[in-house]
Amino acid sequence: MSDRFVDLGSGFWTVRGSFRIGGFFDVGTQCALVRLASGNFVFLDSYTLTDEIRAEVDSLTDGGAKVEAVINLHPFHTLHCDWMHTAFPQAKLYGTARHHEILPDLPWEDVRCEQDALAQLYADDFAFSVPRGVTLVSDDDSVHFSSVLALHRASGTVHVDDTFVYLRKGFPLSLLPFTGRLGFHPTLAKALEPRAGAADQFREWAIRLGVDWADAKRIAAAHNAVLPLDRKPLPDLIGEALGRVKPVLDAHRAEYD
Repeated sequence: MSDRFVDLGSGFWTVRGSFRIGGFFDVGTQCALVRLASGNFVFLDSYTLTDEIRAEVDSLTDGGAKVEAVINLHPFHTLHCDWMHTAFPQAKLYGTARHHEILPDLPWEDVRCEQDALAQLYADDFAFSVPRGVTLVSDDDSVHFSSVLALHRASGTVHVDDTFVYLRKGFPLSLLPFTGRLGFHPTLAKALEPRAGAADQFREWAIRLGVDWADAKRIAAAHNAVLPLDRKPLPDLIGEALGRVKPVLDAHRAEYD
């Protein structure tokens, strides 16, 4: 899959990148360049840009000088943080607690992406949401469910890593149950906090997200694709996704409630 730099309008550009599982299956990955109301720019997540995409970014950002921050929203997406900092050294570097732990030599800002303080810093341009009832960083490194979701207000674009998945791929990845439809990451069962009430708290968070972000126009999802919301709005898609994970939530309630 060749990397692409896609203009979604109203100051939001998504980078559709490459990530191979086992060196063979390319499930893709993403980052985004977003123009703020101030005229400066931020990246959502980190990715090693191709020379062609870097040239496009430089043309928009005065050679990178207008990139004020790199906001890393997924605790387990850490492979490209070093490159991004080297490429845009003047940009403030924000990450989750796990970014600080895994890459302690990078100059992280004290404010972490999962904290309300980050949302307040960029409230004019974004809404952020941290899933409830699930662990942000699981002890099991294979559980990449939770991330900080971002809604860019001007473009109506939801940028999300893993929590929601939307995949458009050919065979054999087309056999995966979430290919071609919005769903929750398949590690939900392992991500739910081992306590009473966690399943209900997660469900309530998801429903509230759909209501609060009901006017969203599209979802830019890791790892593969952008889902327009012109045919079915976000609340309906979330409701359908919750219906499909009802057995997972019921099983958790039966064990802990």
